[in-house]
Amino acid sequence: MKPLAVAVLGPTATGKSALALAIAARHDGEIINCDSTAVYRGFDIGTDKIAAADRRGIPHHLIDIVDPEDEYTAAQYARDAAAAIRDVHARGKLPILAGGTGFYFRALTRGLFPGPGRDAALRARLEAIAARRDVTFLHRMLGKIDPESALRILPRDLKRLVRALEVFFLTGRPLTAHFAATVSPIPDVEVLAIGLRLPAALISDRVTRRVDEQFERGLLDEIRTLLARGIPETARPFGGLVYRQAMEHLHGVRDERATRALIALENRRYARRQLIWFRKEPNLSWFDGPGESPTTIAAVHHLIAERLQERER
Repeated sequence: MKPLAVAVLGPTATGKSALALAIAARHDGEIINCDSTAVYRGFDIGTDKIAAADRRGIPHHLIDIVDPEDEYTAAQYARDAAAAIRDVHARGKLPILAGGTGFYFRALTRGLFPGPGRDAALRARLEAIAARRDVTFLHRMLGKIDPESALRILPRDLKRLVRALEVFFLTGRPLTAHFAATVSPIPDVEVLAIGLRLPAALISDRVTRRVDEQFERGLLDEIRTLLARGIPETARPFGGLVYRQAMEHLHGVRDERATRALIALENRRYARRQLIWFRKEPNLSWFDGPGESPTTIAAVHHLIAERLQERER
């Protein structure tokens, strides 16, 4: 029988971390990050990393493993997460994936294709288009040929947009078509995937509250400290949600109040894209309630207990 792993997935601000902690405490588990921003060192407040003091002594893996100047790909994540799962199993513990990066989860559970090599001339043409017509033009272009990739790639993520378009123009097929023929690096593991979802109005309230808390905890000072350490503004994490808008504020693009409102708006949009993405994932067990809710926690514990009992029969 395949060893079991649990995944806690869903849109931003649904309480995934709280639920993962509750599962780990109840079922003797360890948590494996499945968030593409939490892998970077030093970017803590804007990524809502759980502080070490709040982890209840439960081991967390794949957090703070990459320098901000480095590039960390979904393929690397799939290899690292697969190794972490096997390491946790070797100690007799339950691996619990937790995060909202659907592409990372898909890379782990379905695999990634190696893709064609880089085409410098094609990339230069695409980057020139972005410079002339704005990077969001590439995002709209991708939306026409590969809507699923456009859902997961942020509208201003030039590097990933160029790669997705490059693959299409070089192979004649979108990235998602290639993924259908890939193989998971953990075919020997059974994954019980749990999805959290909340009404849009509740997501909005929770996101607004979280953004205010991020600023009050010192988001802007965190960014200033990173810049003072010599982290370039071109570092990948600075281009992500929260950090990009906060950096614009520090450059005088808008005041703090407008920046908070914009970050909340972009988070709501991101949550919608995440929900659309996860709805397409097969075999997710959905729970309608925040992850920290006693009702949600009890229902998830019951599901996991049932699955474990079935495996013992």
